[in-house]
Amino acid sequence: MFTGIVEELGEVTAVEKLADASRFRLRGPLVTEDAKHGDSIAVNGVCLTVVEAADGEFTADVMAETLKRSSLGALEPGSRVNLERPMAVGERLGGHIVQGHVDGVGTVLDRTPSENWEIVKISLPAQLSRYVVEKGSITVDGISLTVVDAAADHFTVSLIPTTLALTTLGIKQSGDTVNLEVDVIAKYVERLLGPNAQESLK
Repeated sequence: MFTGIVEELGEVTAVEKLADASRFRLRGPLVTEDAKHGDSIAVNGVCLTVVEAADGEFTADVMAETLKRSSLGALEPGSRVNLERPMAVGERLGGHIVQGHVDGVGTVLDRTPSENWEIVKISLPAQLSRYVVEKGSITVDGISLTVVDAAADHFTVSLIPTTLALTTLGIKQSGDTVNLEVDVIAKYVERLLGPNAQESLK
């Protein structure tokens, strides 16, 4: 489980295309300082399992399902990525509850710079629209953000200088894709209150 507070701006150093998967090697000296085989690291909001870690880099196998449901398939050597280790029990939660399970892919539609912040407009897949609300939380490429405006097919977020400087959202351009994860609590509430709720309680 993660909080969506990016720890490090990492870099893809190698991509090995396999028959039905890919193996990524990524550089992230901070997130690998205590990483070992089997640990989890979120890469652009996607929870990946560490295969091996050494010398400030780690490798992770990405199966076909993950490549299909996220934007990781577009990564290549030199791509910058947001990295976060799982949260530790007993620490403060700076963002919101993030699982690292991508719900869909959006596209950066527009950027509106201001003196002290920047508004970014991102497309929203139709199946995710009902989970995104004004002032609610959403994860974009692994970054916990607050929704400014929510429409049926897009939403906007306001980015502070720190987010622009320390994450990939500082370099994403119009047309670039981003991984989206909606608030898992909203999905559970929908399931519990759905048409099958009473039947499941019998």
